[in-house]
Amino acid sequence: MDALDLFIRFGVAMGIGFIAGLQREFAFRDSHRSLVAGERTLALMGLVGCTAAMIADILQSQYIFLGIVILIGVYTAVAYFIDAWRGQIGLTTEITMLIVVLTGALCYWDHLALAVAIGITTTVMLSLKLETDRLVKALTREDIVAALQLAVISAIILPVLPQESLWPPPFDVLNPFRIWLMVVFISGINFLGYVLIKVVGTEQGIGLTGLLGGLVSSTAVTLSFTERSNRESRLSQAFALAITIAWTVMFGRILVEIGVLNLALLRIVWLPITASGFVALLYCAYLYRFHRIKDIATMEFSNPFDLASAIKFGLLYAAILLVARAAQLYFGDTGVLISSVLSGLADVDAITLTVSELNLTGGLESKIAAQAIVLAAMSNTVAKGAIVLIGGVNILRRAILPGLIFILFTGTVTAAFFI
Repeated sequence: MDALDLFIRFGVAMGIGFIAGLQREFAFRDSHRSLVAGERTLALMGLVGCTAAMIADILQSQYIFLGIVILIGVYTAVAYFIDAWRGQIGLTTEITMLIVVLTGALCYWDHLALAVAIGITTTVMLSLKLETDRLVKALTREDIVAALQLAVISAIILPVLPQESLWPPPFDVLNPFRIWLMVVFISGINFLGYVLIKVVGTEQGIGLTGLLGGLVSSTAVTLSFTERSNRESRLSQAFALAITIAWTVMFGRILVEIGVLNLALLRIVWLPITASGFVALLYCAYLYRFHRIKDIATMEFSNPFDLASAIKFGLLYAAILLVARAAQLYFGDTGVLISSVLSGLADVDAITLTVSELNLTGGLESKIAAQAIVLAAMSNTVAKGAIVLIGGVNILRRAILPGLIFILFTGTVTAAFFI
């Protein structure tokens, strides 16, 4: 390799160590504890790893590299025992030292992208101590059990399911593997939103609760804040913002779901869905600008995942998949559109996945699939709007109604002209 390439590799190795060291220095700045390695030491550790790999390469002996790594390991162990003797128990900085040395070696071996990714990931993990501590304190036994169940359905049940349909039309759409894959997909999104709520905390504000709650269930957010408006009417404007934010997140979820499953369909349906979401976002900005939220309110979210819920969603998805396929076979495209409207009243995720799957397998043309998804999204928005208009107080209804009208108008008009 030429000198410039060599300098770049050594520079990246030193930079990774320096960034990790900065984080360590920042974490210890208000502490009375001594720091084993800061930005200078860890930057030098990166150079040590890169130099060790270079010397081993020149001498054609991997034992040189192993010897240097072992030497660093011995130094790290000694530093740990000294800290432990002082009553400072913790291996975080010592482990970081070893990671920096090894990423330095990766830099020399021309795995720069991997080395940088490991370095950034390590620094992020080091920086998340407060958030992870908060998460651990907020976890319940129910959360641990739910996480284990999610792991079971993802890693144990999914791989053993048949990956082909075993029945004639319209039952040919019932592929056990793909149905359960959608269960894992939606469960993962819901669980991620729930974890974010645990990490950040709903006490941070009503608007943030709407954002994170929308990842779990925009319908749940709508129901909860609508009910609370009857008890805390003074917060109705804030509740309206949270509800509208949750609706906005729903449109984002639809785009992600379609993009993961059927990128070709996304190119057709993205405009009306994005336009609806953008209008909802603008209305959120209006509510925030003219009705600033200064009150703090919390909303309790139960864990959105358990095995029973996963099975229920799987059955719902399979049922909608079967109904949509049968409607398409026996009633044509009109049947699909009608079933999309009816399904969207209950759950927009299931019908979105269903239509994307039917289009992907060739059972439904792209234009009809796009129209069905937009109709489902508008139908679901109508259902949530009805919850507010029927169950909310007057202030909440007046705050939500213009946004509801704008969203529905934008979605239907955009779909009519661009699909």
